[in-house]
Parts: sequence; C-alpha cells; structure tokens
Amino acid sequence: MDFLRPASWEEALAAKAAHPTAVPIAGGTDVMVEINFDHRRPGHLLDLNRVAELYAWEVGEGSVRLGASVPYARIMEHLRAQLPGLALASHTVASPQIRNRGGVGGNLGTASPAGDAHPALLAAGAEVEAESVRGSRLIPIDDFYTGVKRNALEPDELIRAVHVKKATGPQQYSKVGTRNAMVIAVCAFGLALHPETRTVRTGIGSAAPTPVRAEAAEEFLNAALEEDGCWDSGAPLAPSVAARFAELVTGACNPIDDVRGTARYRRHAIGVLARRQLGWTWDQYRGTRTLEGAA
Repeated sequence: MDFLRPASWEEALAAKAAHPTAVPIAGGTDVMVEINFDHRRPGHLLDLNRVAELYAWEVGEGSVRLGASVPYARIMEHLRAQLPGLALASHTVASPQIRNRGGVGGNLGTASPAGDAHPALLAAGAEVEAESVRGSRLIPIDDFYTGVKRNALEPDELIRAVHVKKATGPQQYSKVGTRNAMVIAVCAFGLALHPETRTVRTGIGSAAPTPVRAEAAEEFLNAALEEDGCWDSGAPLAPSVAARFAELVTGACNPIDDVRGTARYRRHAIGVLARRQLGWTWDQYRGTRTLEGAA
C-alpha cells in the first residue's frame, strides 16, 4: 500500500487524477476501521490532513460552506445557530476523540446508510462540492447517494466542501442505538422546517439501503400546514396530522434485520422519532411566532 501525502489541494487533485482508486483519508474514523479488520486493502491511501482549506468554513448570507474535514466538534461549538440539525447530529458521533477528528466529508465519502450526518444534511437540503482536475460541480444531496456505500463521485473527484443552507426554522435530529455513546445507529431521523418556503424536509438513516427522505410524508405535511393556515397562525397540529406523518415516514423505510436491530423495530422506531420531532419542531416554531407577535 502506497501512502500519498499532498501539501495542497492542487496536489491532492493531481494525485487523485493519477491514482483514481486511491482512498482519501483525513479523520480516518471509517477507513482505518476497514483496514484494521482487513475489510479493505487499497493500493493507495491519499492523506488529506495537510490540506488546510478543508478545515475551514465560511458563513455566507444564506448558507454555510463547510470544508470537508471540519471536525464535528467545531460544528457543535461554532455553527449551532446556523446548522442546528447538523450540530445535534454531531453530538451523537462516537466519542469526543472521534468528534475532534471526524468530519462530514468522511461520512459522505463512505456513504454508509448509518452515517450520522446524512439525515441532517438531507433535511437541510445540502449540496456537495466535488472537484477534480477537470473542474468542480455541486451535487444536490438528494442525488448524492446512489447505492449501499456508493455515491455520485467520479473516480477522479474529491469532496472539497458541503454547502448547507442556514436554518430559518427549527431543526431536530435523533438517533437510536444499543447504548448512549460509541455506537453505530440502529436508525436515525432528521427534520427541518423551512418557513421561508413553507416546506418541511426529512432525512432517514440506517433504515434503507441508502440515506433517504420521506417525500410522501413531506408532501402530506406541507399540504396540511398550508390548508389549515398553520404557518401564519402557529396553531397546534392535530394529533391525526402527527400520526399520519409518522405513518408515512415509516412507509419510506426499507430496512433489514442485522445484529443491531430487526427491520420491524427500525420501522417502529423511525415512526416514533418522526412523531416526536414533529412535536418538538412545531412547538418551537409556535414559540417563535408568539415572540414575533409580542414584539
């Protein structure tokens, strides 16, 4: 196994072009596990730790450009207000040591359905900035996951950054595991309210071959909120709306039985998470509406 260690982004792109099968490594929290258990033996490892720009972020007027290697701990510390769903997801990642090393780029590159960041990125409507020596492009998160641990990157492309819209409404994230820390998700769910477009988005993790959205549930809730005038009034949601939303979210799952949980349990748990998160986010939105009215 050869070890490539570029000192700049340009050198990294050149190395990837010369060795398309090279496996990028930054935090190493996923790749090293596979190598240590001899599940993967790449011909080349592409070490990106010296590429400083991958550890930087920029807060723009409407979005955050998050370098692929920005550690989860930095997201929790500095971007909680702008990216609340992703910050909540970051809290659930393994241990403090791994949160100081791992980043969103690694989750995206591995594309495991159990990756903690995926539901939050789907709910937020993120875009992945991919680049090669041929140029750069933005890949909508909805198009990024193409199969079990497969993504839309070309062989010579690297993930440079992730563009995530700044939250304009409440966001939530929850994860079910076999213990409280240092655990791979049995299932996970993310929900984001987008008041500026009067829409909601969801993200489901570890309950289908890829991270997915519950689009039928989103369409139902969008229609229910609009028809009842809830965005303007901030009225409470009818229990029947919450129940139907959870039912449709469950229907979007396509889980398997494995050592961490059964398919039946995953479906049930996702429905519970969806119903709870809808209650939490809508209560938070109603509180914001009340404060605006008082002002």
